[in-house]
Amino acid sequence: MKKNLTRLAFHPTIRKSSAVLGLVLFFLVFDGFSQNYPGLTDQFRLSQLEPPQGKVQVVIDTDTYNEIDDQFAVVYGLLSPDQMEVKAIYAAPYLNNRSVSPKDGMEKSFEEIERLLDKLAMKRENYVYRGSDAFLESLDKPIESPAAKDLISKAMNSEGPLYVLTLGAPTNVASAILLEPEIIHKIVVVWLGGKGLNWKTATEFNLMQDPIASQILFDSGVPLIQIPTQPVTSHLATTVAEIETYLKGKGEIGDYLVEIFNDYNKGDPFGWSKVIWDISAIAYVINPGWFNTEIRSSPLLTDQLTYSFDNTRHLYRVATYLNRDRIFGDMFKKIQQYTME
Repeated sequence: MKKNLTRLAFHPTIRKSSAVLGLVLFFLVFDGFSQNYPGLTDQFRLSQLEPPQGKVQVVIDTDTYNEIDDQFAVVYGLLSPDQMEVKAIYAAPYLNNRSVSPKDGMEKSFEEIERLLDKLAMKRENYVYRGSDAFLESLDKPIESPAAKDLISKAMNSEGPLYVLTLGAPTNVASAILLEPEIIHKIVVVWLGGKGLNWKTATEFNLMQDPIASQILFDSGVPLIQIPTQPVTSHLATTVAEIETYLKGKGEIGDYLVEIFNDYNKGDPFGWSKVIWDISAIAYVINPGWFNTEIRSSPLLTDQLTYSFDNTRHLYRVATYLNRDRIFGDMFKKIQQYTME
């Protein structure tokens, strides 16, 4: 089919019609690459998308130094041993005013993960892995990294589903899927990324950093749980007063989280709050009951970073609401209890 579509795209008559040409190229891109992924039955995918019960195995993929929310998320996950066993943490690339390149962002994230482990007095060998040093440039060219290789190894050797809690650009996860597509039978991706399906655009930092990797999450058929920023995780706002009330003086890690939170705001302090987006992916695994979700057909992510819909596509789960107070309350209590032990 791909060869026929290629010939059709360059047919003189078709080339004169931009609308028809766009439709042909659309199917050329999405059909040509989607056929490379293993097929999952609807029954199997839906079983994987059921809310997790009991203690589950997870890995955390995080652009930890991108701002300050990942630090809270990593600590929250590590201090939730009754709900999850964190098997590894992967440093993800990012590029903004806190880095000079995706590689620099990944390295700074790697260092920040190690710093958090030190402040938690959790020294572990072969636990933190460097991720990709760039973003994907092609739907069929993965970027090999220690993180991608470790994800493949842990996924293929996992007895139950391995939850991949993806807190940044999904470069490492998408690369692992391209390197070993069979892992989609073994993992469930919980991704903080994109906006809600009813928004005009999908544009959001994690998705915009690597739109190709984001397309792979939506198109590969991997069991995917999307937690959008607006209008879902945008409710996870907190203030200096709240952070200091519950975390100040609560051990080295509590004081560090207060420090980075206070340092983040360089503007007018009056009425200021900060969204701690990334704790949402951790919280979903801890207690899915804190979320409202829907099973929908996986959207198509266009090159314009908008959603397009085809109800014949495979199913995925998307969050539509979360309980902000339950999530923050659980995280604050766990940090306090840890520092009292």
